[in-house]
Amino acid sequence: QLQLVESGGGLVQPGGSLRLSCAASGFTLEYYDIGWFRQAPGKEREGISCFSSRNGATRYEEYAKGRFTISRDNAKKTVYLQMNGLKPEDTAVYYCAAKTPDYLCPLGRSPYTFWGQGTQVSVSS
Repeated sequence: QLQLVESGGGLVQPGGSLRLSCAASGFTLEYYDIGWFRQAPGKEREGISCFSSRNGATRYEEYAKGRFTISRDNAKKTVYLQMNGLKPEDTAVYYCAAKTPDYLCPLGRSPYTFWGQGTQVSVSS
């Protein structure tokens, strides 16, 4: 059974950092594109970053560039999202998701078919 489990969320002060983890089970992580998404209260779920399995390329939404970094450890079957310089507007539930590979991973949510349950990130002083 394919499963994704996020962890690493929590409460952090503005300017702080968090590293989110997305642990995969039931499938071979390196054969799937993985995306990170977030959903703030009252807002649509939006893309953050993704990792393309075919060529190792990564993509970021504009607001995430320079602050967020996606990485993957195939041996640990885990994808990470390092978040630095966190702002109150980064407060949201963060999700990882998986899909069969494309040449370039999409940042839109609709192509992704497998989702984790999410982890809460709160940025506040």
